Amino acid sequence: MTHAFQNEAAAIVTQMTLTEKLDLICGNGLWRTTGVPRQGLPSLLMVDGSNGLRVVPDQISQNAQNADLGAFLDAVETTDDPENRDDNVLLGKSVPATCFPALSVLGNSWDIALAYEIGTALAIECRAAGAQILLGPGINLRRSPLAGRGFEYFSEDPILTGEMAAAVIRGLQEHGVGASLKHFACNNSEVERISMDSIVEPRALHELYLLGFERAIARSNPWTVMTSYNRLNGIQTSQNPWLLRGVLRKRWHYDGTIMSDWHGIQDLPAAVTAGNDLDMPFNAARLRRLENAVSSGNVPVAALDEACTHIAALTLRIGDAQRRLPVSRPDFAAHHDLARKAASRACILLSNQNDILPLAPQSGKRLLIIGTGAVSPEIQGAGSAAVRPIRCDIPLDCLRATAPEGVSILWEPGWSANGDHDTQRQDSALAAARTAETVIVFASTPPCISGENADRPDLNLCPAHDRLIAELTTIHDRVVVVLTHPDAVVLPWADNVQAILSAGYAGAGFGQAVADLLFGHTNPSGKTSVTWPVRVEDCPAFLGYPGEQGTHLYREGIFVGYRFFDIRRIQPLFPFGHGLSYTSFTYDTLELAEGVDGVAVRFTLSNTGVRAGWEVCQLYLGRAPDPLNRALPHHPLRALKGFATVYLEPGESRVVNMTLDRRDLAYFDTVREDWTVPTGTVSVEIGASSRDIRLSAPLHVTGDARPARWLDLHTPPGQALEVPGVQENLVAWLAEVTGQTIAETETRLAPCSRSFLGIYDTLCWSFGPELDETRLSHILNDANTRSGANPPGHLNALDPS
Repeated sequence: MTHAFQNEAAAIVTQMTLTEKLDLICGNGLWRTTGVPRQGLPSLLMVDGSNGLRVVPDQISQNAQNADLGAFLDAVETTDDPENRDDNVLLGKSVPATCFPALSVLGNSWDIALAYEIGTALAIECRAAGAQILLGPGINLRRSPLAGRGFEYFSEDPILTGEMAAAVIRGLQEHGVGASLKHFACNNSEVERISMDSIVEPRALHELYLLGFERAIARSNPWTVMTSYNRLNGIQTSQNPWLLRGVLRKRWHYDGTIMSDWHGIQDLPAAVTAGNDLDMPFNAARLRRLENAVSSGNVPVAALDEACTHIAALTLRIGDAQRRLPVSRPDFAAHHDLARKAASRACILLSNQNDILPLAPQSGKRLLIIGTGAVSPEIQGAGSAAVRPIRCDIPLDCLRATAPEGVSILWEPGWSANGDHDTQRQDSALAAARTAETVIVFASTPPCISGENADRPDLNLCPAHDRLIAELTTIHDRVVVVLTHPDAVVLPWADNVQAILSAGYAGAGFGQAVADLLFGHTNPSGKTSVTWPVRVEDCPAFLGYPGEQGTHLYREGIFVGYRFFDIRRIQPLFPFGHGLSYTSFTYDTLELAEGVDGVAVRFTLSNTGVRAGWEVCQLYLGRAPDPLNRALPHHPLRALKGFATVYLEPGESRVVNMTLDRRDLAYFDTVREDWTVPTGTVSVEIGASSRDIRLSAPLHVTGDARPARWLDLHTPPGQALEVPGVQENLVAWLAEVTGQTIAETETRLAPCSRSFLGIYDTLCWSFGPELDETRLSHILNDANTRSGANPPGHLNALDPS
């Protein structure tokens, strides 16, 4: 926000009564803020959905607290009976809207421009619905594919996550609708999500779980940030001053509005003091507690005014944007075309043996489509992100309309409507497969077992789907599988089918997108945004997931996703950044040029195939481990630092330019408690995936000086003697104590450097039964002062100052 809005907002707050301030902080009903009409501050309407709007008129009109719980639960209600489910209940009687691909699928496009287009379309539909804030995008890392809301998030990698989120946010806010970047932070599981304590060590916290937020904020300045339900290192995120004031406000200089997730605040006075501005939705008990705390002086009026200023500034900014920017009526047909385009760009061709795809059947041939998903597609996940689609492409209809003339398209359900085994349907499908040229199976994970408030129990498809696919591979040599799923899945038959197309939750355009991809009207270009494991036990978070007795230890540290698979030398089913195309690309002539703004990286990409297509070029920084010095900080073998999505016609070549800045070369130093660039040689790598590196070049980095290590009586002598001046001062003192010469003392001190004991105990053992602790401490403290070393824990983790 600009200082102009903040200054105007601060002036308004000085004119507000205490009651108006409390009301402004505490929301109005389920989906609105409380306005202050006499000060020119209207109420703001918020709506759910990063993949489409979920606008529920009945919920918006309900302001009474006694109607709150039922309306709130309607938003996330699911059912395990898809044949009889009432979508009016499931989606909370939502108004129809365009259903775009889930963010996990959009992440597979790696396309910033496409993400901006979708953000723009969402803004237009928000404006038409009278909404001022869209509650998204969500950008928690997909740490484990078991996480119930993984489909709502972009990737396991913070760089891809931050860049894609920023593009969606810019699309929204440049068209007058505020974004709410969520869920801040470390909300990576749905198990006990209101109370689970995510225990995350500092490097992993800064280098992974906070980095996506930091990058998105730096590139798009979201007008609001939403805190998460969970605790983080012992403190509820909405009440965590280190997180909100120390990191978000001070370190990142964020000056927008910080709001809670719905009923995510347990102690509103503590939350306001910590820096959480807006409590949603309205709750009379929390309002009363805040009023009492302010009256008693437990919450400073300055903290209350600060929160009100942020909310007022948000209201002013949105009002200004919506006055300046024209309102256009949604073109739902164009938005549906965009949903199709996004699905086409984001579906991933995982395997394609003998180039079976694209299909080119001759007239008179028969194609068999198997699966209930071909006629009743699962296009989105369950929970608050669910959208009532204004229109939905049916895959079977689209395949029949897109197939070449004279080609017969037959369909068999294969299993029951809920995905369970049905012997009669399976036998019928197998019989039909024997006379078909190609079999296309629409397989999926079990319906309604994951989503908001529910993690997945495993990574399997429906057992009946796996069983039928395995049977098909024994009788047919042209089996193509189309997958709908929330996140990575295990595929025991992967090597025995001829092609696998991952769609995920691809939105309302899924049906036509798949038809265009299978028949070659669109060239697949999606790349995996997470690593797919061969088995769930290979996942980095497996041993500690989802925590126990209210504590979730992120024991894998900085080795999340592909970083873990690389460092452990585990072969994934499909690596991060993987995806096939109907054309081929070559990478040539990598050049590095160091300059003031960083390292310029350039190379030539060529389309050497016969089809036009997109390629996602991935820039990694590689670091070889140092087996001789395990005391140095560990680093991933490679980490994504940038990417470029390039479209090329057949035979076309283009020079691709990227940049590595100094921050890209840094890690979070837990001694310095800041980003630090280590000295050494790294590898600049250009890949088609994290396991398909096409070009690499060494880069020598002159890093920051290593932070001085704090010395005390328990420091091993070898470490202390490396510090300039320590050995000289020790020798002078010990020579004085023992009466030996300087040379004799140096000789006697030399073996001490090998001791693993503390320096005081070592010196007492070597030079005398008991030396003067005070004198030794003085020598060590002088060294600390000269080197600028800080004692461990010198920055209190709970102190934002």
